[in-house]
Amino acid sequence: MNLRNCAKCGKMFNYVQGPPICDACKKAKEEDFQRVKAYIQDNPKASLNQIAEENNVKLNQIKEWIREERLMFTKDSPIQLNCEKCGAPIQTGRYCNNCKDKMADNLTDAFQKKETVKIQMPQKDEKGGMRFL
Repeated sequence: MNLRNCAKCGKMFNYVQGPPICDACKKAKEEDFQRVKAYIQDNPKASLNQIAEENNVKLNQIKEWIREERLMFTKDSPIQLNCEKCGAPIQTGRYCNNCKDKMADNLTDAFQKKETVKIQMPQKDEKGGMRFL
């Protein structure tokens, strides 16, 4: 059994995987997310600060949900996100589709170009005896 203290409330809980927070705090975090999601749907022109203040949620938490692609904004939203690689405007996540595709292609190429290493076995010497390398 892997016991840990919750990073939010400090209560001990049985840790399995994921962020080190207890089930009660996970549930509260999910409720906050659903509340923020509904607020954005009802108020598509709201700014990040306004969303955070109206829903009593930290701004960093909202930004985390955006990076995780759990929240998405429309093109006419005042919230402007930029790709972390090229700076292109995006609606959610960290990278634009072009940069994501390039990174995926680079990974695919890296795995396909993997060369097999051949081990050269020493040739047998017809003379017996000891050999030195």
